[in-house]
Amino acid sequence: MSDLRRPPLPERVLQLYATAAYPCSYLPEQTARSQVVVPLDVVDTDIYAQLIAKGFRRSGSTTYRPWCDNCSACVPLRVPVADFRPNRSQRRAQRQHQNLTVRLLPLQEYPDHYALYRDYQLARHAGCGMDKDDPEDYRSFILQSPVDAMLVEFRQGDVLKMVALVDVLPDALSAVYTFYADDAGAAYGTYAVLWQIAFAQQTGRRHVYLGYWIAESRKMQYKTRFRPCEVLERDVWLTHLL
Repeated sequence: MSDLRRPPLPERVLQLYATAAYPCSYLPEQTARSQVVVPLDVVDTDIYAQLIAKGFRRSGSTTYRPWCDNCSACVPLRVPVADFRPNRSQRRAQRQHQNLTVRLLPLQEYPDHYALYRDYQLARHAGCGMDKDDPEDYRSFILQSPVDAMLVEFRQGDVLKMVALVDVLPDALSAVYTFYADDAGAAYGTYAVLWQIAFAQQTGRRHVYLGYWIAESRKMQYKTRFRPCEVLERDVWLTHLL
């Protein structure tokens, strides 16, 4: 009988291709390109754990990294969880939302998740394209993954307040995407990252990856507030000092 299992890592070949230019989502009037791993189905949890340490991320089933012609603003950032210490505002967010109940769920459709996702896109990203996502866009972005992943659901009583999509790697967690209710005064996004750091600590993982950080982007500034944090520069992870 032939062995249909995947070959060991050294025998598996990854190829990279650069996309055409497209409008940058973070820096106005700039274009961007990405380097994408192909074939898509060669990436699994073990391979992705190696790729994310080299600066790659995933969106749905696609694994990529920025590959812009004249820009290197996107910097991979991660938190070494053993050394993390929350600041005052983060401790306040912990106290504020400590009564949320949490469930760890597989990547499946749940009745109120998509409704919260749509409300979040309309409130946070109106006019940028994601506010037009239909259920199929949601499924391909949130529910399709080539790696081990989970949905972390946060509720206040019976009311859904937040959902975090988290990749579960052997030695790390990766915060893929989080969407939450538009409640005045809430600090749901901060609390989601704090929860992931605590979960990584409890499960013996070393890092939580927070995606790309762009110094010029106000949307990205929250990432460097989880300290200490590390950034990838010239293939070396260095403590971010600013």
